[in-house]
Amino acid sequence: MSSEYYSQALHGPFDVFEAGDLDLESGGKLRGGKLAYATFGALNADKSNAILFPTWYSGTTKILEQAYVGPGRALDPEKYFIILVNQIGNGLSSSPSNTPAPFNAAAFPKISIGDDVRAQYKLVTEHFGITRLALVLGGSMGAQQSFEWAARYPDAVARVAPIAGTARETAHNRLLAQTFIEAITSDRAFDDGWYAPGAVHRGLRAHARAFAASGFSQKLFNTRGWAGLGFTDTEDFVAGFVENHFLPQDPNNLILLARKWRDADVSRLTGGDLAAALGRIKAKTAVIAIDEDVFFPPEDIAADQQLIPGSALKRVSSIWGHLALFGVDPDWSRAVDHILTGLLATPA
Repeated sequence: MSSEYYSQALHGPFDVFEAGDLDLESGGKLRGGKLAYATFGALNADKSNAILFPTWYSGTTKILEQAYVGPGRALDPEKYFIILVNQIGNGLSSSPSNTPAPFNAAAFPKISIGDDVRAQYKLVTEHFGITRLALVLGGSMGAQQSFEWAARYPDAVARVAPIAGTARETAHNRLLAQTFIEAITSDRAFDDGWYAPGAVHRGLRAHARAFAASGFSQKLFNTRGWAGLGFTDTEDFVAGFVENHFLPQDPNNLILLARKWRDADVSRLTGGDLAAALGRIKAKTAVIAIDEDVFFPPEDIAADQQLIPGSALKRVSSIWGHLALFGVDPDWSRAVDHILTGLLATPA
């Protein structure tokens, strides 16, 4: 599947913000940085109705739109100006796959969650002229960015809703992300990141299977919870749903994202003191956990939430586990909409 098809089919229409050269937390530089984004709704006169929603690992603005945005939903474009932004490395914003030589592929610079958020801040303030967001939310890696936003720019975020993610990665979570990286790089065709197009399909399939085994709950498989989507057995589901999601994607892009995931740590802002970093947050905060999540278990999320002044932990159940984020469980989606609607109605 070509990258052009991947862009059109999975991402839909989008705009591009020219962020310029970005000095990175690693000490490197991203030259001519670009952020791809999509907007829904209209910005009101005092620019007080803006919502920012960054993407997750392997995710796209199109997936966020389909799963979370619509009339009558919490993220209602008839009420809010919703900015969906692709994080750096996902194939639309500046990425190893779309950057010209010599900084393409394996030579693409190291990016952190903080780098993403600083670039997004430029988009929000310089391009849209917004000084305070009504809500920042995101799932998984989007939650990592949400925590970073609220701690780095406490006066610019009125409300924040990190979903199924932590502010600093646990030892188990770092191991998990590293496993995904090694599944891709173990393919002989990977060639240190200088592979031919389509050559690393075995590594991508191995990565997809590791992702499926931990991303969904045991109950989903044991009760054939995927049958309602038309799949016939576990192999059919993993190939048709999970491998189908990852095979069109660029291996270097996924590795860049997984490294950001693995190394995420908002306490960089305060010299390693997580309590101090999360204590900077002024936003009204609802931290949402999925009871069956293996990637980001509720107890790990609760440990972070307890460090945020005045915050609330909201737990929602789904046999889809972490990947309920994709909007495949209507009951889970309704519960999250209810939480977000309540948060948006809270004065901030």
